[in-house]
Amino acid sequence: MYFTKNFTKFLFLCFSILLTPLSFAANKLVLVTENYPPFNMEEGGKIVGMSTDVMRELLKREKIEYSLELFPWARSYKMGLEEKNTVVYSTTRTPEREALFKWVGPLVSNDWVFFAKKGSTIKINSLDDARKYSVGGYNEDAISDYLLKQNFVKGKNIQLATNEKQNALKLEAGRIDLWATGSQLGPWVSKAEKTGKIVPLFTFKKAEMYAAFNKDTDDALIKKLNDTLDKMKKDGTVGKLFDKYK
Repeated sequence: MYFTKNFTKFLFLCFSILLTPLSFAANKLVLVTENYPPFNMEEGGKIVGMSTDVMRELLKREKIEYSLELFPWARSYKMGLEEKNTVVYSTTRTPEREALFKWVGPLVSNDWVFFAKKGSTIKINSLDDARKYSVGGYNEDAISDYLLKQNFVKGKNIQLATNEKQNALKLEAGRIDLWATGSQLGPWVSKAEKTGKIVPLFTFKKAEMYAAFNKDTDDALIKKLNDTLDKMKKDGTVGKLFDKYK
């Protein structure tokens, strides 16, 4: 009788495990981002953007609950590093960050480009060429971090702003010669701020942006989300989500 009772409990436990969804499904994800159009931004009190739309659809398909907040970049990045079940996006996947997070993506492409005002006579064919000028960058952004590692000097040939709007205005006013930013972000911000037209001079790095999950995230969840994202790309969902931002 004792054996039968315990064996029944054992079978019930096994059956329960089989029926129970993976443990990650029970954990509500906390998505944090920054104002970085057209990938993530606030419009009309709602957080939208190319990456945001992809993340919403991805989590909807997997029936995963989440909250979504927009903060300054440094705060969002710190939360992703330190807090369980937290996801920071859109994030450039760099060698320095690789082991700090678990990655889902790429969500979008965002090549790194030097822009100048339309009509500028500046010619850029290399990083060495760009070092001769005053370059505007975004503080603590992957693009600026990369340039600093490439021997650009803060306060000398690279000026760091607290947001990209400042760089658009500084370029318009002639306070910087070049603006180092994302291929899609630069024109978007310039248009939103109604500054003069900008032109790309040189793409110095091909780049893609991801969702960076706290490193304690279950590997099974990361694999599942990456698999589903691949399906979304193949079935045309991602392309349709991007169309409204063109």
